[in-house]
Amino acid sequence: MNSGREVILCKYGEIVLKGNNRKNFESMLIKELRRRASPHGTFKIYTNQSTIYVEPQDEFADIDGMYESAKKVFGIISVNRAIPCEKNMESIIETAKAYLPEKLFGKRTFKVDARRSDKRFPLTSPEISAALGGVILGAVKGIKVDVRHPEVTVTVEIRETKAYIRAGQESGAGGLPLRSAGRGLLLLSGGIDSPVAGCMMAKRGLEIEALHFESFPYTSERALEKVLTLAEEMCQFCSKIHVHIISLTKVQEALRDNCEEDYFTLLLRMFMMKLSERCALEYKCGALITGESLGQVASQTLSAIAVTDSAVNIPVLRPCIGLDKSEIVEQARHFGTFETSILPFEDCCTVFTPRHPKTQPKLEDVMAELAKVNFEELLEDAYATMRTETKLIFESYR
Repeated sequence: MNSGREVILCKYGEIVLKGNNRKNFESMLIKELRRRASPHGTFKIYTNQSTIYVEPQDEFADIDGMYESAKKVFGIISVNRAIPCEKNMESIIETAKAYLPEKLFGKRTFKVDARRSDKRFPLTSPEISAALGGVILGAVKGIKVDVRHPEVTVTVEIRETKAYIRAGQESGAGGLPLRSAGRGLLLLSGGIDSPVAGCMMAKRGLEIEALHFESFPYTSERALEKVLTLAEEMCQFCSKIHVHIISLTKVQEALRDNCEEDYFTLLLRMFMMKLSERCALEYKCGALITGESLGQVASQTLSAIAVTDSAVNIPVLRPCIGLDKSEIVEQARHFGTFETSILPFEDCCTVFTPRHPKTQPKLEDVMAELAKVNFEELLEDAYATMRTETKLIFESYR
């Protein structure tokens, strides 16, 4: 008999290759799904045979909301809504007749893919596919079989205790579970690139902390609100982000008053990297994350990157380094940050921008300019301005 209630089947990819550590990754993934389930009602969530089952436990459980949340959980490669039934052909056929016509309405072609995890099932996979294909042809008007390029694939999975029927599937977020690779500190500006970089590293299992540099009154409150909105949008994938905010006003004024204009951007980057390293160490982050793309602007040439990297002793991750702008924009649209990123508010890097920035700097020349200001005192004063805002997807993440 058909249970009458859909479930969500989440498939994971890389985790199956983790050997003896696989259970740890599975545990992290299930914990993340349970946190995301909390606002949507009561669900039973468990794993079996490289699949995570998300089963609503009462009529009040919001399976639509949970389905959308599950698609944004890193570590899951596909998300499927399926109907369970008893593990015999009579039940499978009756359930298919009741469940599939609505799912296939308006579709022109289909094929059936049968998978037997339980090899004791009396019919082979081709036999199951043939039987169910005939049922669908009789139940759905105007639809045809196309085994090579179907508009939708109907899948029947014969598992240990039940059979599951679904029509189509959607891609998951992929990657590795959040927090499985440690923690990284994202240098979060108001541009397109840095939110993408943070989400890309979260996809590789990093929990994201963020650091934003402001320069009030040269940058506005609305510019800061834009950055906090970006962090909130990132939480759709990253779940929870602490945004640490440091004022660079005094630093920028000191550089303006004492140093050659052409070096201003590089000198500012040296301060930013040093402050970021200190913040990263305080909040137990193993690396910095930036949105730099090689050659995109003057501060992102090989020479300039080498100079700014010399300021820190922890790894700097640059996931966008080999992407062009159109590829970064595509990712920004995917992660849902693009429309906010293009709002026309200034950030600290646009304050006192040099007319002719150095693109091939030498470290000794940069250090000579840096010696014109009290580097350590300015660092201490800037770090003392730090305050923190917390953004999260649901209250359950507090």
